[in-house]
Amino acid sequence: GMMVARGDLGIDLPTEQVPLLQKRIIKLGNELGKPVITATQMLQSMVDLPRPTRAEASDVANAILDGTDAVMLSGETAAGKYPVESVEMMKNISNMMEGEFPYEAWRQRRLQIASLGRISEAISTACCSIAERINAQAIVTSTMSGYTAQQIARHRPITPIIAVSPRDETQRRLALVWGVECVLMPPVNNTDELIHHTVVAISTVNMHKGDRLVLTSGVPFGTSGVTNLIQVHQIQ
Repeated sequence: GMMVARGDLGIDLPTEQVPLLQKRIIKLGNELGKPVITATQMLQSMVDLPRPTRAEASDVANAILDGTDAVMLSGETAAGKYPVESVEMMKNISNMMEGEFPYEAWRQRRLQIASLGRISEAISTACCSIAERINAQAIVTSTMSGYTAQQIARHRPITPIIAVSPRDETQRRLALVWGVECVLMPPVNNTDELIHHTVVAISTVNMHKGDRLVLTSGVPFGTSGVTNLIQVHQIQ
């Protein structure tokens, strides 16, 4: 992944260059499918005050609209007087911006720069398109390494992304990726087992009878880097 550490950048570079570099790093991370964290002085005034400045709120909002996967507090929670309020404010700004995120414009931009000939790119693009057309409640990807979930997240679909994996390390890694919730499930050997265990695994993620899911996985099962299957499933 990538971290936009504005404090370190500001030490080595002129201050006026930092905002432009932040945008470039976020854009590059999005294109590569790598999670990007934007950090340092996001809500700095909340070290001493219960509310941020309007400029700080705009800073957090613009990082999210630019496509950062995560925004991170540091001094505000490590040494500030209002750590809980800082987290709550960051959450409120993030929720507001995700409600206003330009999902369609982002998807069109991704289609323009998509890599031709790559199966993973085609699968992730198709998943997002199918989910939108059938009004699916979730895109569910069975993943060993987390790679496919990251590829789907690059498109910033308005449909929630649920990754299911037998690996704890994959669950932890995907916690940083935009729009992805990862749940653990046992290893599977065939499509029927995949559907069964997937439905059981995501039962904790507010799914209901009749909901439509776009499933993606790879055959042979349990092998990294072979995502080649898309299936639409309706919960019974």
